Amino acid sequence: MINEWQLNEIKDISLSLFRKNFFGIQNGSISLRNDSDSFIINKKDVLFDKLDIDGLTELYFKKDYRWKEADESASVHLQIYKNIEEAKYISFSMPPYTTAYSLKKSVISPKDYFGYTSLGDMEVYEPKNFESWGDRAEYEIYTYLKQQEKHFIIIKGYGIYIYDRDLYKMAQTLSLIENSCRILILSDIY
Repeated sequence: MINEWQLNEIKDISLSLFRKNFFGIQNGSISLRNDSDSFIINKKDVLFDKLDIDGLTELYFKKDYRWKEADESASVHLQIYKNIEEAKYISFSMPPYTTAYSLKKSVISPKDYFGYTSLGDMEVYEPKNFESWGDRAEYEIYTYLKQQEKHFIIIKGYGIYIYDRDLYKMAQTLSLIENSCRILILSDIY
């Protein structure tokens, strides 16, 4: 299961992402690889500002009864962990500026210094129709991530999946993406 250090790390980042409105009550997930065949992820309807041990569940790659209490994005996390060995932490979030900006652009080109130098141009993934997205997402997301140099996918009108070996670096990149999109929107640079 999860140790106290890991729990505190996940709690701190979850609270920060919740306060930035990246996580909501209906959307968002965070996980960490626990072993070669298991990971820990938040449960459904967890409150990220009050995340504790009861709000997390350990899932094995072979699905069992625990999968019913896990966040609905758990299948996407599973495919990323199974297919991208360097993924230690994964998050799904719906940062408002990035999600809004993704509706109008197929490529996001940061104009701020930090976004420009750290991120460069970011492709927006088009999920096509949302009716079948739930069935396709877990395979399309990990396939896209494997083919890219970047550790994230911005999905049009949906949000961001991101992974990294370091939880704080993952949160930092997520924040950098959102800040760049916020600056683009606020500066009216289209």
